[in-house]
Amino acid sequence: MPNPSASEIALLRAAYTAFNARDIDAALATMKPDVAWPKAFKGGFVRGPEEIRAYWTEQWSEINPHVDPVAFYLEDDGRILVDVHQVVRDLAGTILADVHVGHRFTVAQGLIDKMEISPLPESTNPAQ
Repeated sequence: MPNPSASEIALLRAAYTAFNARDIDAALATMKPDVAWPKAFKGGFVRGPEEIRAYWTEQWSEINPHVDPVAFYLEDDGRILVDVHQVVRDLAGTILADVHVGHRFTVAQGLIDKMEISPLPESTNPAQ
């Protein structure tokens, strides 16, 4: 698969960095006002900054997730699939999950328009 543009990768890295720092405002600044975001921890989607803020605040009161993008792939339809190393801990620090997951992003006008959870195809499994 081809690579996304440097600006798209920088945008997504900034979103992950802000999420890991629990800087909701910085994360939301990478997104369109009507962004659709998956409630991976609960199911379904939230839309827009206030719903995302409420969802993340609730999530972080129950678990401590950390997500590091490992590789970025441009898909044929223009979406970007990110191989993410995700470590989820409980609030006491015990690891609940240590896995690679796929995050599929739609980027429009230089901002995140939608994020979805997606399985990683075997062909994208980097040797990194």
